[in-house]
Amino acid sequence: MSPAKPQSNQPGTADLDNPLYYLENMETVLGWVQSHHGDLLTAEELDRLASFHTLSMPARALLTRMVMRTGDLFRSDKLKYPELGVPEASALDEIMEAGWLDTDPLLSLDELFRLFTLGELRPAMEPLLKAAGEPANLPKGRMRDALLLRFPDPLIVADWLGQHARPVIRLKTMALFDRVRLMFFGNLRQSWSDFVLVELGHQQYEPVTFTPDSRAFQQRSEVDLYLAMHQCREWLDQGVPAHEVWQAVPSPSNNAWLTSRRDRLLLELGRQAERQGERELALEAFASSGHREARLKQLRLLERMKRHREAWAIASEWQNQELSDAEAQGLARILKRLASRLGEIPPLPPEQPLIREITLNLPKPEVGSVEYAVRDHLYRDEAPVLYVENTLINGLFGLLCWQTIFAPVPGAFFHPFHVGPADLTREDFVSRRKASFEQCFARLADGSYRERILANYRAKQGTTNPFVIWPVITEELLSLALDCLPPADLERLFRRLLLNIREHR
Repeated sequence: MSPAKPQSNQPGTADLDNPLYYLENMETVLGWVQSHHGDLLTAEELDRLASFHTLSMPARALLTRMVMRTGDLFRSDKLKYPELGVPEASALDEIMEAGWLDTDPLLSLDELFRLFTLGELRPAMEPLLKAAGEPANLPKGRMRDALLLRFPDPLIVADWLGQHARPVIRLKTMALFDRVRLMFFGNLRQSWSDFVLVELGHQQYEPVTFTPDSRAFQQRSEVDLYLAMHQCREWLDQGVPAHEVWQAVPSPSNNAWLTSRRDRLLLELGRQAERQGERELALEAFASSGHREARLKQLRLLERMKRHREAWAIASEWQNQELSDAEAQGLARILKRLASRLGEIPPLPPEQPLIREITLNLPKPEVGSVEYAVRDHLYRDEAPVLYVENTLINGLFGLLCWQTIFAPVPGAFFHPFHVGPADLTREDFVSRRKASFEQCFARLADGSYRERILANYRAKQGTTNPFVIWPVITEELLSLALDCLPPADLERLFRRLLLNIREHR
């Protein structure tokens, strides 16, 4: 199946007054993924998603509720959703008959203890505890610990609980829904509730042209690669030794977006390896990661390992590259320490700019903040003063560079409901749009910047933009700022903003 052609029609979101709004939003997600990523799904997966739409509305709603919950195991007697309009058992029977569920799944002891309360477990576990020489009145956690070594293998619920069993079902397609969630959100950090349970229609989103070339995932293998990296990260979070996770880290990819995610995985693996005493592995992980924090981590670890000459060689080479403020400051401190230890000439400290200061002595305001008191004191009709914090410079930048910010760069947009590009604070956000940003800054040189800023202000009113706070930015404020701020100063401010958007925005 070939990817869909670019589409201009944007899907909508459900009204929260609709009791089945979560189903309507789920169907929007499924439709979007089938339309834009159908070529990345197998024929079997496409058939399974198509069969979702053949279920009755109550069955689709119940299945959606199950997908949205944590885990893939459910007690059917605990599924209570009165908005279905039919008995839950009826909807569940339809889902079972359509092949979505394992009606008699194997359960590990941990899974069993998550599904049942202590009061439900105790009657069935009492004979097992007695056989193990344990008292029957153990708390739930100690009961589990006492039985875990004796019962390491999974059993069906009837074998665990006998006459005390209650029906347990397993959703067989959770892996498919995770794949769908990844292709829609662009990550697995966001849950279904981030879209399915939220009314997004109250915001106005910038239309982005979605084409096959603008997708983060061009091949199914790239989705598989992301899922493999996500599994590695979960293992790290679960405390799996770093040297074991290292063996499972996928090889580098030529997909820039996936490379960025792999860099962050290696940074975290290096941190954990260092904490676990695996210093050589930590150095290898940091050296393999292109994340901006990894190089400083590598140098600091070399310092702790007394490998000062090696650290000096790496740091000396690195200082000639383009660095963020945080990198430059961290590197300068390291070079100064290393120079002292090795008898080398320390690098010259950066020249500090001359800062003009104004001191005011004003009475403490009875109401309002000190910023407003200063504003009122300095205000003149012929020279108005406004208190805007960082909203003005951000707003001017966002309006000048609007088309660049919302350019359909691969990995930037996954669905029509983005406030801004998903890679906004990533290390390569600027480099992947460098030519386009330079075109924006060229307007500051040729004088067309004012027209572009005001035109975007009028055309984009109310449309979400991560740099523009609409209630604060007025045309009067923009005009005043453009009259007062030289374009060369604006360019300096904008370029500094781009050095580290996360910290400077």
